[in-house]
Amino acid sequence: MNRIAITLFSALLIAPVNAFAESMMTDAPANAELYFVQPSDGATVEGTFKVVFGLRNMGVAPAGVEKASTGHHHLLIDTEVPSDLSKPLPATDQIKHFGGGQTETEITLQPGEHTLRLLLGNYAHVPHSQPVVSDQITITVE
Repeated sequence: MNRIAITLFSALLIAPVNAFAESMMTDAPANAELYFVQPSDGATVEGTFKVVFGLRNMGVAPAGVEKASTGHHHLLIDTEVPSDLSKPLPATDQIKHFGGGQTETEITLQPGEHTLRLLLGNYAHVPHSQPVVSDQITITVE
């Protein structure tokens, strides 16, 4: 009996958290496109280089600003797109947040080959229900 009560109580605690995470997801236009203006795929760059983000058929808005068909950029460095896109993206060395609405940045990477990808997040850093993700590019840092 106690086991059943504990299971039911746990389910009641977890359900609102999952519902809240799903309620933070917003829609993106089906024709939204995220891409790199700079650098290009296969580019060789210096250790510190400029990255320019491109976005079509959506607007850019800072984190915290809830406005339809907008989002802000996240730069994924040497990592895959997270498997669970229903939760806010973590801020790590491999997932850089641009919640101020920035559309370009300067980054420094160690020499060698690196992969870059862009992922758009909404006002709450949650990817859209139809994720807006760029193609992955590979660059070489001298």
